[in-house]
Amino acid sequence: MEPNPESILLTGRTALVTGAARGIGRATALALARFGADVAVCDRLGEELEQTVAEIKALGRLAPSAVLDVRDTDAVHSWITELSDEWDHLEILVNNAGGGFHSPVMEVNAKGQAALIAENFTQVVDVTRCCVPLLAAGAIGPQGFGGASIINITSVEAHRAGPGFGIYSAMKAAVANMTQTLALELATQKIRVNAIAPDMIPTPGDGFLTQESEALSGTTWAQTPWPETGHAGDVASAAVWLAGPMSKFVTGTTVHVDGGTLASSGWKRPLDGGPWVL
Repeated sequence: MEPNPESILLTGRTALVTGAARGIGRATALALARFGADVAVCDRLGEELEQTVAEIKALGRLAPSAVLDVRDTDAVHSWITELSDEWDHLEILVNNAGGGFHSPVMEVNAKGQAALIAENFTQVVDVTRCCVPLLAAGAIGPQGFGGASIINITSVEAHRAGPGFGIYSAMKAAVANMTQTLALELATQKIRVNAIAPDMIPTPGDGFLTQESEALSGTTWAQTPWPETGHAGDVASAAVWLAGPMSKFVTGTTVHVDGGTLASSGWKRPLDGGPWVL
């Protein structure tokens, strides 16, 4: 397929985005809808999810929704089963839901550890497992979209140490690895599997962002090599590309939307414009 201006459109496709009430999830759900997809959404934040649903519908798209905790496997399975009665296929799945808290690994108790694992890894596998039959149907559907796409939102922390966020980082690394494995296992069903690894993205109510801002307050170092702050829309833009046919030969990879953080590898940019230092 030769790319053209129509190639980026997602008209007629169906998508599911977890954690769509705010931040990256909300921005991604709305971006997919703006490019033509109907978008099913879920989150445990009911009032904010309603706002996302209203905005998707205002774009003329369908927006089935559920208020649920993705760590509740039974609730996820029940909703996707219900969704399958309305939609007999999916072309796009965005596993966005996740989160955590700051604590040295040795100070995380058993309950907290289990919660971090469930929220950042286990539920990604569970949601994917529930959706694969619908994605397989979408991949071979009559509209000729050339395959389905799973997009896992990981983190730059999946690719480096995460002091204070060790279990969170380890689970994001597990998702990055699982992304590669599923890309191979699902290839024959024409389901592509990729990940997006952002650095800190401003999100209302996100404790990570507050802690990062406090840590940098009063320092002379920039948060990222790129001189502008990243936003949820930057991640959503990458998701739109991975969702559509322009990336139809891309699978098993991670797109780093981090303003150069991973590439910096310890190099720091002074805010006063001085030379980079290690």
